[in-house]
Amino acid sequence: MFTALLDGVSQLTAGQMVMFVIGGVLIYLAIKKDYEPALLLPMGFGAIAANIPNSSAVGPGGFLTTLYNAGIKTELFPVLIFIAIGAMIDFTPLLQNPRLLLFGAAAQFGIFFTMALAAAVGFTLKQSAAIGIIGAADGPTSILVAKRFALEYLAPITVAAYSYMALVPIIQPPVIRLLTTVEQRKIRMEFNYSSISRTTRILFPIMVAIVAGIIAPLSVALIAPLMFGNLIRESGVLERLSKTAQNELANLVTLLLGITIGSTMIAEAFLKTDTLMIIGMGLIAFIFDTAGGVLFARFMNLFLKVKINPMVGAAGISAFPMSARVIHKMGRKEDPTNYLLMPAIAANVAGQIGSVIAGGLLLALIK
Repeated sequence: MFTALLDGVSQLTAGQMVMFVIGGVLIYLAIKKDYEPALLLPMGFGAIAANIPNSSAVGPGGFLTTLYNAGIKTELFPVLIFIAIGAMIDFTPLLQNPRLLLFGAAAQFGIFFTMALAAAVGFTLKQSAAIGIIGAADGPTSILVAKRFALEYLAPITVAAYSYMALVPIIQPPVIRLLTTVEQRKIRMEFNYSSISRTTRILFPIMVAIVAGIIAPLSVALIAPLMFGNLIRESGVLERLSKTAQNELANLVTLLLGITIGSTMIAEAFLKTDTLMIIGMGLIAFIFDTAGGVLFARFMNLFLKVKINPMVGAAGISAFPMSARVIHKMGRKEDPTNYLLMPAIAANVAGQIGSVIAGGLLLALIK
């Protein structure tokens, strides 16, 4: 009997110990650095629990495997998360300055650049698309595309997507400073605070779902839950459900999603050269997303009398609302009286739409 108790120790591998360390790092970043703790903490713990030798948490009857089959394979968790995110988003700043919608497209450049890079180094077209979608800076979109195109790489793609979202305050500032001058970062933006009617705010999510669905029918699985959540918010007749979606639903599903994704980080599958390449290319995707948004803003300024602060273009990635906060903070650092939060938020919610449409287009175009 004593020997049976030591079986776990004797079967512990170096790879599993490495995964314990990786899980510990994720937990450290969540607690000490406050980087997306609702996601990174359960992801880290899930990775540890799944790599314990003979763990009963994974495999037939394991609760983590059950959660995976019920929430990831069925795509239920990403759909529920999108409903919660939609209920959190206020599209009013974007409707007040609709031209900022362009940044939601420009800042998706990293997706397609990374996709081409992945294909060039030997990944298949579908795998390359799943790797490139890390640049969407949108966890649920990354999960859906990876699940359909590259299930074998679901763990590293999802971990990269959520980890880099948490690290946006570290990734974006150096790229922005490299591509802008101090004078450009000091540009003030007069935000148009025009009133938006309730009818417009209600029609917007409905029309976005219809238009995006017509352009890329497979994007409906992504855009419809997001817009449905927003419709709940803007309808004005489902206040309790809206608050539930923003709080209880978001917190519960995020918790389950995090620990379930963490449980897919099995040493044998995770500690491979391909995994390191995917994580590295995910960082490249975020960098080129940021660069694409900044450079597009600078290009637009060549034709505009009233200039756009190029930093706002970087907020066109989908990491909502972290990226908008980063841009606002950088603007205040250059000029304490400059207030960029609202235009940055507008670009950020545009990025949320842009990333979902980009994911839908990849699903539609790559057979």
